[in-house]
Amino acid sequence: MTVTIARENAIAVVTVDNPPVNTLSQALRQALVEAVATLDADAAVKAVVLICAGRTFIAGADVSEFGKPPQPPHLPDVVATIEGAKKPWVAAIHGSALGGGLEVALGCAWRVAVPSASLGLPEVKLGIIPGAGGTVRLPRLIGAAAAVDLVTSGSPVGARKAEVLGLIDAVIDGDLRAGAIAFANAIAGKARPQPISGRTVAPVEAGFWEGAEKAVAARAKREAAPLRALVSVRKASETDFASAMAFERETFLELRGSEQAAALRHVFFAERAAPRPPELAGVTPRAIRSAAVIGGGTMGAGIAAALRDAGLPVVLIERDAAAVERGLANVRGIYEGSVKRGRIPQAVADERVAGVTGGDDYGLLADTDLVIEAVFEDLAVKRAVFERLSAVCRPDAVLATNTSYLDPDAISEGVSHPERFLGLHFFSPAQIMKLLEIVPTEATAPEVLATGFALARLLGKIPVRAGICDGFIGNRILKVTRAQAERLLLSGATPAAVDAAMRAFGLPMGPFEAQDLGGLDIAAFQRKAARERGETPFAPVADRLCALERYGQKTGGGWYDYQPGDRAPKPSETVAAIIAEAAEGRAQRTWDEAGIVDAILLPMVNEATRILEERVALRAADIDLVKIHGYGFPRWRGGPMHHAEARGLSEVVAVLDRLAGEGLAESPSDGLRRAAEAGGFSVLAG
Repeated sequence: MTVTIARENAIAVVTVDNPPVNTLSQALRQALVEAVATLDADAAVKAVVLICAGRTFIAGADVSEFGKPPQPPHLPDVVATIEGAKKPWVAAIHGSALGGGLEVALGCAWRVAVPSASLGLPEVKLGIIPGAGGTVRLPRLIGAAAAVDLVTSGSPVGARKAEVLGLIDAVIDGDLRAGAIAFANAIAGKARPQPISGRTVAPVEAGFWEGAEKAVAARAKREAAPLRALVSVRKASETDFASAMAFERETFLELRGSEQAAALRHVFFAERAAPRPPELAGVTPRAIRSAAVIGGGTMGAGIAAALRDAGLPVVLIERDAAAVERGLANVRGIYEGSVKRGRIPQAVADERVAGVTGGDDYGLLADTDLVIEAVFEDLAVKRAVFERLSAVCRPDAVLATNTSYLDPDAISEGVSHPERFLGLHFFSPAQIMKLLEIVPTEATAPEVLATGFALARLLGKIPVRAGICDGFIGNRILKVTRAQAERLLLSGATPAAVDAAMRAFGLPMGPFEAQDLGGLDIAAFQRKAARERGETPFAPVADRLCALERYGQKTGGGWYDYQPGDRAPKPSETVAAIIAEAAEGRAQRTWDEAGIVDAILLPMVNEATRILEERVALRAADIDLVKIHGYGFPRWRGGPMHHAEARGLSEVVAVLDRLAGEGLAESPSDGLRRAAEAGGFSVLAG
């Protein structure tokens, strides 16, 4: 049964038990309606406590019903039924009251919560708005300004802040059930508060809505739902309850069928599945209670901070005492920055820094569970590190390399017990970026691979298994992005036009801006290594810029010119001349934004299809997660693979054929053609 009713004298306790997170399935909605009727008919009941079993209060809609026709009773009717009950209901919240869960709580006469509870309306993160009164009741309860913040951001608030806002009536320290029953007994004889639906919204100051629109638009960029949520809150603030509810429901239903909502649902499901891939079902990971990082540079310090944020004690190893001190200073600098930006208090920063022990003696790692190497991208240097680790670490200690391009199989040559070795490709800054590419070697044991995914869960990262190839998943596609950007330059586009088109598509930066920020020398180093392997990288303009030591912002010039102390890119006459020289004899054309996007994005999809065919990635959704969380691909477009499928793979193939005919891209792969015929990338998976 999803709902049970117990009686504690005059208080009825309605317990929801719909594991794992008490989602609002049709059965639960029906059971709640029936519980209201049952308890309304019981003269002995004076008040009702609504509480949930398991780890959380009602955490929102049942995602298994997403995309399907809703079945009655519909959630707005359930909330209205609870609000109209003859006996007052008290929502007793633990865990998270999110989305529909919070809307149910808003139907109750009172709300109480444990201190650790969080409450929110995250619907905008799925491309929709609340659909059961969230945008209508919330401003009537906490005011328009607070409602706008909560609804348009989609971010939850903790119980203490919720109490300050007036979202809940009390914080219950100690046992929630006992505390909620005591609260219900205390209010049972008091006058019942006016239902939220019957209240009005306090007026806002002049210009509030215009200012809110600018702020929300700036934060949302091109996502539709946050602005539509703002409109719904404003409607609720300026009209009667019934009209506002009708407007909210109409907006909700319209957005639910939108392309953005479909894309965001795709990402939601992909993210939910990523930490526990089906191929590792039943495999027990090794325990990770302590960790070490070899190398205290930018990446190593970031990895150490990520490990400390997860509560692991960390040993930081460097080659000598001076390098150890620099590494520890890098870790301190990360936390000093977090304190300065108000992300954590000083006491938390001090505790996390204190949990990092520095040293130059590998013997310190004799009993460490996990060691992550983060030294310079040089095969000989990395092999030397693992030779020393093999000599001092326990045979069951997990050894990992953080490498962007080097072959983990080659790095692991000579490692004792090679089954405990794997690649863990963190993205910089490692303490912030959520993507973690997990790269097993031929020898990696299943439980060690599972340990990589368990580590990702502990660190709050999005893990994706990647096969071994040059660049793994993300950087292999990035090479295509850069090559296509240069092909555009040779055929008439400018760096500024390319960057503007990709920003308009939804990327935070264009490819040339991004290279100038990170440094052109990084890619140049990788191209040098590729040439030594006998490959022929395509970078006719970038190579010439690097020959002039134009490495980007750090040298005052890269694809753009930069004035001292100013990071704003300025078009460069030097670069224009180099492009003109490199493009001599090539056909020139006029590019619009859509054409630029196609010429960059669709070859990326083509390469990603090869990655899928080669099983470097196991799922198209994994590629989408890599590009979203590692490279800034707009989440609301669902990732490049979802975007291509939604557009239609037959059209993608046709455009690529045209670009290939003009010498501006490679022809569609056989895999992409097969996927187009089958109507999706699933034909290539498995």
